[in-house]
Amino acid sequence: MHGIDFIQDLAVILLVAGVVGWICSRIGLSVVAGYLVAGILVGPYTPPFTLVTDTARIETLAQIGLVFLMFSIGLRLSLRKLRRLGFSLLIGVCCSAAIIYYLTRLLGVAMGWSSRACLFLAAMLMVSSSAIISKVLQETGRTHERVGQLAMGVTVLEDVVAVVMLTLLNSVVQFGAAKPAIGETLGMFGAFVVLAGVAGLLLVPALLRRLSVHAAEELQTIGIAALLFGLPLIAQRAGYSLALGAFLLGTIVAETPHRTQVERTFEGMRDVFTAVFFVAIGMQLDVGLLRDSAWLIAGLAVFTICARTFAATVGLSLIGTPVRDSFRVGMAITPVGEFSFIIAQLGIMAGLPRSYYATAVGISLLTTLVAPALARNSDRISSAVFARRPGIFQAWHAHYFGWLESLNARQKRNLVWQLSRKRFAQIGVEMLFVTGLLVFSEPLRDFAEGLLGPDWLFPGGLTVIFWSALALIVLAPIVAIWRNISALCLLFAQVITTGNARAPQLARIVESVFKLVAGAALYVWLATVTPMPGHARWLLFASAVVAILLLFLFKRKLVLWHSELEIGLQDVFKGPAPGGIDTTAPWLGSHGDWELHVTECVLPDLANCQGKRIAELDLRARFGCAAVGIGRQGYLISLPSPEEVLYPRDHVLLLGTTEQIEAGKRFLSAVSATPPAGGEFEDVRMESMTVPPQSPAVGKDLKTLSPARSHRVQIAGIHRGGARILNPAGHELVLAGDELLVIGSPDQIRGFRDWLVEQPGEAK
Repeated sequence: MHGIDFIQDLAVILLVAGVVGWICSRIGLSVVAGYLVAGILVGPYTPPFTLVTDTARIETLAQIGLVFLMFSIGLRLSLRKLRRLGFSLLIGVCCSAAIIYYLTRLLGVAMGWSSRACLFLAAMLMVSSSAIISKVLQETGRTHERVGQLAMGVTVLEDVVAVVMLTLLNSVVQFGAAKPAIGETLGMFGAFVVLAGVAGLLLVPALLRRLSVHAAEELQTIGIAALLFGLPLIAQRAGYSLALGAFLLGTIVAETPHRTQVERTFEGMRDVFTAVFFVAIGMQLDVGLLRDSAWLIAGLAVFTICARTFAATVGLSLIGTPVRDSFRVGMAITPVGEFSFIIAQLGIMAGLPRSYYATAVGISLLTTLVAPALARNSDRISSAVFARRPGIFQAWHAHYFGWLESLNARQKRNLVWQLSRKRFAQIGVEMLFVTGLLVFSEPLRDFAEGLLGPDWLFPGGLTVIFWSALALIVLAPIVAIWRNISALCLLFAQVITTGNARAPQLARIVESVFKLVAGAALYVWLATVTPMPGHARWLLFASAVVAILLLFLFKRKLVLWHSELEIGLQDVFKGPAPGGIDTTAPWLGSHGDWELHVTECVLPDLANCQGKRIAELDLRARFGCAAVGIGRQGYLISLPSPEEVLYPRDHVLLLGTTEQIEAGKRFLSAVSATPPAGGEFEDVRMESMTVPPQSPAVGKDLKTLSPARSHRVQIAGIHRGGARILNPAGHELVLAGDELLVIGSPDQIRGFRDWLVEQPGEAK
């Protein structure tokens, strides 16, 4: 049976991945390396261990895994986080990517490779694996250190670079030998991203909010899963990859208050299908090709480690990061992974030999194997390297940092830039949004026609209604663009003519010239992106005329509507970030001299320490470390009190030296094979019992008895005579003959009953 075969293949994949991943984690390697090795073991190229042979099924599993992996990566990349990382870090990452690109091209020329092979290899090495790096940093306890935070910020931005590279390389594959227009490709890509992003930021949060209010939790999960597979499908229909759609949805959901709920809901599926993705990558690897290219792969892996470390050091140093921290970040971001595999597959589609894929997986495997050792020893290696740097290098570096500080100070004092930069950003986003609407209008119309029919409401009605609605929607951002341009023209005209004797007259002339040039540029832009079919262009023009008339009639409402949309988007960016332990901690400064580290420890479900107060655990006296934060269900408890109780799945931040933290983590992560004594939630019930005359409870009030503290039960009611007292207060006395309604687990209720009927002088 086909279904049974599929279940068998999935069971084999997960079983072998679990075993090999556990072995790798036990010997100090990343579990991702274990997943890749597991794929090699069960794949069709390693007889006699070939356990899965259906290539189509393997590719389907890999696609599902890719969607979940890209969605989880997008969840870590919120737009708020991009703003906090700053434009300077983006410049540093772009410089780093450019250095790797040119170093790889030079290597390819020296090796005699073709231009296309060099291009794809450079693209593959330009981007790191955020999935692998986050696991390595977590396993080595570097997640909450300054270098770990900076490394995660770099990988987040490299994911953006990777998405852009995938778009460019997709165009290379589609156009074949012809050279695609890079500007047009990037413009179309930006238009799609802005269109999907704006639509998603306006629709997805509202949808999730309605689901959370009106739908059960399982229906919310189904709705989010539908979005998870729907947006990647839309991206693919638009000519982009599934990875882009899943990545965009992750970034959109990351901006909503439901981020923690979504992460918790899909955590299990994400882990399973991420493992399936990496196993499927390994299964597609021909071990024979890996063996034949062993020396080449080893050499390229060494080149990757050196080139990525050097490029990150230079790129981050250029934006003012201390050189030693930049070097340590470079060593932390050496692994390449998921995006490199996708790029390698694109290269094969573009005509490169299959050995190229084996090279990509081999480089990823070797860099992943080395990554934990580099992360653990980065302090020692950086100290050894920088102890030997020449004095002239230190002098030049100090001079460059001083120049950067003065440049930043001048930029902050530049009033014109401070007044104009926000308007430039708004113009750019609005233009990309309009471009996306117009460029993708034909596919949208075709979709609507297939759904409603061409003669909806009246003959030819769909076409008329669609283009009229599109013109009305496009008109609002165009008006906003012109308002921003007018403000900029006025500002720059005033700046240019300041100090001139005829400044008022000259300012009006200069402003008019600027507006004339800007209007001509807008006309050319709209003529370029407007759909080309004749009937569509003329119908859109006629609709625009009607829309302009409506604009004069309803100008205030239209401006108000557009302003509300802008405010809604700004609220998304400026609102409070979802709770939890953030991956970019601004308070983490440079404190290497103290030799203190902050590491996250996740309590297992059967942790021995669950249900205990921090004071009972006495971490500071036992191990020398301290719990400085607890992440629980998406909320951060900063500097918890000694009375705070720990629960399963809590994320505990430990502060101390490396040895102290390791000892504390081992203690907190210790598990028991038996479930906790408190019983199951489903076992909680209510029972009634009568108080005998000789009971030790007779004559005492509930506050004195304190059954919740002594027996962990609650008195829910008292039946006395003909009266019932519900939820009695603490001053209520317990009398002989009272019928008590007690709530608790079976063991707790049994213990309370035994105590209640205890005779005076009896041993407990």
